[in-house]
Amino acid sequence: MTPRVRAPEFPKNKTWLNTDRPLSIQELKGRVVILDFWTYCCINCLHVLPDLKYLEQKYKDSLTVIGVHSPKFENEKEAENIRQAILRYDIEHPVVVDSNFAIWRHYAVRAWPTLMVIDPESYVIGYMSGEGNRDALDQLISQLIEQHKEQGTINFHELSPILEKQRQPLATPLAFPGKVLADGDRLFIADSGHHRIVVSTITGEVVHVIGTGKQGLTDGSFTEAQFFAPQGMALDTENQILYVADTENHAIRQVDLKHQQVQTIAGTGEQSHQIRPHSGAGLETKLNSPWDLEKVGNSLFIAMAGPHQIWEMQLETGTVSTYAGTGAESSIDGNLDESAFSQPSGITTDGQELYIADSEISSIRSVGLGKQAQVRTVCGSGELFGFGDVDGEGYDVRLQHCLGVEYAQNSLWVADTYNHKIKRLDPKSGICETVLGGTAGFQDGEGTSARFSEPSGLSAVGSTLYIADTNNHAIRCVNLATLSATTIKFPGLCAPDVCIPAAYEN
Repeated sequence: MTPRVRAPEFPKNKTWLNTDRPLSIQELKGRVVILDFWTYCCINCLHVLPDLKYLEQKYKDSLTVIGVHSPKFENEKEAENIRQAILRYDIEHPVVVDSNFAIWRHYAVRAWPTLMVIDPESYVIGYMSGEGNRDALDQLISQLIEQHKEQGTINFHELSPILEKQRQPLATPLAFPGKVLADGDRLFIADSGHHRIVVSTITGEVVHVIGTGKQGLTDGSFTEAQFFAPQGMALDTENQILYVADTENHAIRQVDLKHQQVQTIAGTGEQSHQIRPHSGAGLETKLNSPWDLEKVGNSLFIAMAGPHQIWEMQLETGTVSTYAGTGAESSIDGNLDESAFSQPSGITTDGQELYIADSEISSIRSVGLGKQAQVRTVCGSGELFGFGDVDGEGYDVRLQHCLGVEYAQNSLWVADTYNHKIKRLDPKSGICETVLGGTAGFQDGEGTSARFSEPSGLSAVGSTLYIADTNNHAIRCVNLATLSATTIKFPGLCAPDVCIPAAYEN
């Protein structure tokens, strides 16, 4: 018989979030415990969160989930950044900050995400790596509860931790805006944390609020429609159609700005677990975390973060298909069908090529347009752990989890998200330099005196660059001639649960 392994105790002096005190394995005896080893950059870790929330709610009186945050990137070691991720993703279980990987090593974890299952007698009974394990976990928890109920070794009582969102209620007008799209005198803002799209003038006058502000997948009028953490957008100016990557609904939505209607045009609302290249009718094909969009002619190109691919939707036929990427999380240049990406999260074009913010390898990639197109790395190491903050040329450049990229004035502007910077990149030479930002903060100013906090989205019109400054819950405006950053105010805009101004209801 295989010897039973007692769950190692948590080290002392760890920072805990979403709880009013540190927890211990000893005090959780009598409960089923799941340790979720995660890092907040990782799309697979994010996909596990809805499964954990489902299980937490189903087994409130007998299951405790604890997130063990063991970071990939340097920026993810900071407790405040983890706190922001907890608020952004509405995590409702305790999280212990494991920045030195002590708990990771004690439990011999080797990959993100890993779910370690501990029985009510405090023994590790198994683990599951990767995503898509909800049904197996559900069955295992149910069996454990029945077994320990018979043995009298389970205690039924509901735990009520004090959550970060109770300590720090988020009532800002914007909440974790992921992307921004500028068009002439209008801004389209993915108000991701509020599950809605805000349309304003470039001076901040709100024109429309699209969506109820409650997460859901509902088509209909601007006041009826629902989104779930929307991200990137693309605009058909001629027909006044806005396309939205409805990320956590795994769907593409179409917003008719003339008739003020929202319609789903791709995705079923369920996450796809098929990573091999494939195609199908838009409304019959499951998608996987579409993160950003770029329209070229009658094609809508999609940075599909979940399967590490670039997809194409043919708007005339409504079909969707894999355009580039095998589905492997890697960095492979060359032919479209042999290429590989790592959580592509931003996309732009100069009309000849697509440029991709390939976040998990902290690189900017180029994807050609056309049958003989090729994929190349413009800058960055192309390695999963080849990150940092180094200006330079080509493979010598180091970025840190870049999420946004925009082509303007013959340059690529990069949201170097975890370095809290905006960088300028020559797409031909691969020369990349810091032009804005530095340490995390919130400050207007010129060049490196400006401060941002995990900027994630960029959009330019003329000589003006707009920035979705995600953790500052703000949209910043940069004059590219002077590299001076200011913050746009949105008078009267409220969080959905604070107020619904009458002016936004029509």
